[in-house]
Amino acid sequence: MTSRIFKSILSAAVVVLITSLVIITGVLYQYFGNIQENQLKDELSFAAGATEQLGIKYLEDCSSDNYRLTWVASDGVVLFDSHADAETMENHSDREEIKEAFFYGSGSSVRQSSTLIEQTIYEATRLGDGSVLRISVSRASAMVLVLGMIQPIAIVLLIAAVLSAVLAKHMANRIVEPLNQLDLDKPMENDVYEELSPLLHRIHAQHMEIKKQMQTLKQKQDEFNQITSNMKEALVLLDSTGRILSINPAARILFHTVLSCIGEDFLKIERKQNIRIALEEVKKSGHSDFRDKKNGRDYQFDLSRVDSDNRDQGVVILAFDITEQVNAENHRRQFTANVSHELKTPLQSIIGSAELIENGIVKEEDLPRFVGHIRKEAARLVALIDDIIRLSQLDEGTDMPFEDVSLRVLSEEVCETLADAARLKNISLEVTGDDGIVHGVPRLLYEVIYNLCDNAIKYNKTDGVVKIHVEEKTNTVSLSVQDTGIGISSEHQEKIFERFYRVDKSHSKQSGGTGLGLSIVKHAVQVHGGKITIESELNKGTTMTIVLNKE
Repeated sequence: MTSRIFKSILSAAVVVLITSLVIITGVLYQYFGNIQENQLKDELSFAAGATEQLGIKYLEDCSSDNYRLTWVASDGVVLFDSHADAETMENHSDREEIKEAFFYGSGSSVRQSSTLIEQTIYEATRLGDGSVLRISVSRASAMVLVLGMIQPIAIVLLIAAVLSAVLAKHMANRIVEPLNQLDLDKPMENDVYEELSPLLHRIHAQHMEIKKQMQTLKQKQDEFNQITSNMKEALVLLDSTGRILSINPAARILFHTVLSCIGEDFLKIERKQNIRIALEEVKKSGHSDFRDKKNGRDYQFDLSRVDSDNRDQGVVILAFDITEQVNAENHRRQFTANVSHELKTPLQSIIGSAELIENGIVKEEDLPRFVGHIRKEAARLVALIDDIIRLSQLDEGTDMPFEDVSLRVLSEEVCETLADAARLKNISLEVTGDDGIVHGVPRLLYEVIYNLCDNAIKYNKTDGVVKIHVEEKTNTVSLSVQDTGIGISSEHQEKIFERFYRVDKSHSKQSGGTGLGLSIVKHAVQVHGGKITIESELNKGTTMTIVLNKE
């Protein structure tokens, strides 16, 4: 900008200077020309007076290198000329100034030389006898005058140009300096040219609008970051070239990268072929999905193309952890297979015994034994169905009424219910400890205690002991069931809560268990937000402990 201002000022100064020189030269030339013409008229007036008094003798006595006198008779014949022989000169009656003098009494004219470098001024006046006296003088033309002054004019132009350049540079700097010092971040605080005030107001208005838009964008960006940072799902945004625009914490963990990966090619971070194929597919069809294992877990990858104004703007990659879903599907298939097997076994036994009775193969004295076997297997079948229904209710999260309940009271009720089963093996049941008030579902807590105690009796030794102890703490209540039974080896302890898992299948069949009791215990404790632990040693007994929150 400084250069443009400098050039503009310098150009204007040079143009003004040249124009001024031309005007001044023309004015001065005209001024001195007028002076010369007036002087010529005065000289002619003096010569005319003298000629009328003295005649040709006066003219002959006059001598001048600058002025030329010519006396013309009334018929145009030259009577005298100070610079030429009058007899050899042609008739002058057709000269402009001569004709004007004959007609008007005086005349004047200016004639250029053939080379245009000189011009001659003529002044003529009519004398008393009708003749005309003419005086003339030569002077240089304006062009010759300019050419003669070319050197001083060039010097003046050079000095003026240098001075103009210095002044122009100084002025340009003075003009631009306040502009360079403008604080565009705070336009209203600038004390500068008044002419810039409208511009500064517009800049201020634009700043306010931009600031407002930036605040809105920042708010939306913060909201987006807050949402994506708390997402369990992995989210990656790619531009149209496959470079990372945004990646949330879950995605950084999933793909083993850091925040500084933004701007890099995504395929440099995730090099698996299935991702490459999915990205190629999403470019064509707009969507792609696949499943893959990463970090030991199962993920569902969904890729969607982002289009705007009919142009591909990028890709959104979402990765969902579906490990629980996959496990649930596997468990469901396994559970279905186990249920089919567990239901089929008692039914086959019932059908077999019934067929023997129906065909009359069973002796009359053996009939009660077969009927008892059918009743026993049917009861086992009903118990199995009840446990399956209970587990289904727990899996579906069916709403159940919560209320304050005493774990000790429930334990005493369970002991009363299992008293007969305990007496058959001569096992003593003991309940000790605190009242243990918790907020829970009484029916589920009863089943938890019942299943723990029932297992403690079934897998106990004759003349054994089952101790139930309730202990209250500040925020929790713990209930432990300790037996003196066969115990559980360490390799089985983590699996006994799985459905239909049995440590000793032959013993479980003899005891009549369904294989779902501890699974029901585990799920019921989870419904109450508690936890269960096990301590066991082979042939020394087992202690099951559940810990529940009071509220």
